[in-house]
Amino acid sequence: MPHVTTNGISLYYDERGAGEPLLLIMGITAPGSVWQKHADYWQQNFRCIMPDNRGVGRSDKPAGPYTTAQMADDYAGLIDQLGLGKVRVVGVSMGSTIAQQLALRHADKVHSLVLMCPWARCDRTAEAIFRHMATIKARLRPEEFANYIQLLIYAKRSWDDEATYADLLAGRTAAATDESPQPLHGLEAQAEACITHNTLADLPQITQPCLVIGGRQDMFTPVWMAEEVAGAIPNAQLHLYDNAGHAFHWECIDDFNSRVMDWLLTN
Repeated sequence: MPHVTTNGISLYYDERGAGEPLLLIMGITAPGSVWQKHADYWQQNFRCIMPDNRGVGRSDKPAGPYTTAQMADDYAGLIDQLGLGKVRVVGVSMGSTIAQQLALRHADKVHSLVLMCPWARCDRTAEAIFRHMATIKARLRPEEFANYIQLLIYAKRSWDDEATYADLLAGRTAAATDESPQPLHGLEAQAEACITHNTLADLPQITQPCLVIGGRQDMFTPVWMAEEVAGAIPNAQLHLYDNAGHAFHWECIDDFNSRVMDWLLTN
């Protein structure tokens, strides 16, 4: 299984496809394999690289707290180790905050950015959600914790749809039998990175093409966060899906996959 040593840790990654490199950075709690349904489409044109963030999956899980700058440096090392040169980057949720830092700290390595459900800073509500996430992980069974995450990220349309609801139930069952769940200290460390992330004053320094994309019904990272990021990055484009939540990229997967592909091919 492919690993690179970067920034003092062993970082696991998977990849598929060929062409120019596309780095996919996942959000809090999730391994890189969650990109599968998007990478299956994007690999038509890109070499999709899907790492596990520090603190989850098959990457190292050192004691925290982590920072988004530190995690961006993890990926700068991966880019160098794989000889990728400049990469296109798609980051979701926490992955979008890491992508911001990668563009700020290692601008020479980033060709363009897609920032999904991003934030430039946390308010008290966001901080409380991240801290509560860590608190309840310590107290709930894995399937109950998975249910809490589903409540945060899916809009009503998903809960009302029979096929999607069946998938949500299956996801809880899978969480109950997961042989390698994220350890509590890994989630706590990632949550601190999310809470302490603050790039608002620095975002005007990003000059690469940028697409900011989100869901209008996102109660985890609300619309004002995406609008603030898009407003701070020069010439950033903003697209918001109606009737979709934090998981808009699954709720609107066909449009999302093709929209991002088309944008990446010209940026």
